[in-house]
Amino acid sequence: MRRVRYYEYGGPEVLRLEQAEVPEPGEGQVRLRTEVIGTNYVDVQFRTGTAGVFRRELPADLTGEVVGTVEAVGPGVDPARIGARVAALADPAYAEQVLVEADWLVDVPTNVDIGTATVLPMNAPVALRVLRTGQLAEGETVLVHAAAGAIGHLAVQLAKLLGAGKVIAAASSPSKLDFARGLGADFGVNTSEPDWAEQVRAVAPGGVDVIADSIGGAVTATNMDLLAPLGRTVLYGAIAGDFGTPTFMQLAQLKYVVGFSLLAWRRARPEQARAEIAELAGWASAGRLRSVVHASLPLADARRAHEMLADRARTGRVLLTI
Repeated sequence: MRRVRYYEYGGPEVLRLEQAEVPEPGEGQVRLRTEVIGTNYVDVQFRTGTAGVFRRELPADLTGEVVGTVEAVGPGVDPARIGARVAALADPAYAEQVLVEADWLVDVPTNVDIGTATVLPMNAPVALRVLRTGQLAEGETVLVHAAAGAIGHLAVQLAKLLGAGKVIAAASSPSKLDFARGLGADFGVNTSEPDWAEQVRAVAPGGVDVIADSIGGAVTATNMDLLAPLGRTVLYGAIAGDFGTPTFMQLAQLKYVVGFSLLAWRRARPEQARAEIAELAGWASAGRLRSVVHASLPLADARRAHEMLADRARTGRVLLTI
């Protein structure tokens, strides 16, 4: 089978398309024949060898959400699953056949498009749980950073579905803000402008109730100042390279920050995590939640896909197809 991995850190040119043995599923695993792979920006950070949380030992594989067909099962998995069309979070993911955990397979509704199918195992559950970890209540104001990204554009839609009063999209260009408004955002703030925080205050003079923060760094500190009393920031990424450090005085103003990890959530509340996936699949099937695909490329063009992931003009998902 063909797969993509890298043997040194660097730009997209370090990605190698190579031949590898077809993997055999172990206990509790299934093997999928890949149809499409949803790529994620975090692998750009892994690939460049960023220190700290974005560090992978070499040689390294790439992660992603795979939609495909179950073609083999390991011990402890019902053979009736063979032939099912499913989606799953995979690591490694950039390959013609991948191994995934059977417990977290998502059956793909027949009326859901391929781009939306790719977000059901990971991106959509993250977006939903970030908002719920922030205890979003009906009528509250939400600020979504990276609102045109793979998770952010879903968080915009889900915030409206959960009853948010105002959804403020934060993104780095006017075109991205137009994109987020097209998905339901009520307002947009341009984070490439130095007064972006003032733009938020103009929209929400009383403060923001919930902030979905995938940026980290100095943005997290600014977010804390933008919160209303008893407001909540949920930090689920660190595009800036670090998670930032809220000050004691910020926290002392009855403001809260909490970190979120999908894998930690699955371990802590597996049944609730599965119920939320089913909830999301239902919204997708009903046409109330959709993912937007920026580009779809063949596996051999993984380098080009990574260039697009790093491109600040990108909106929505970049897919690799087999």
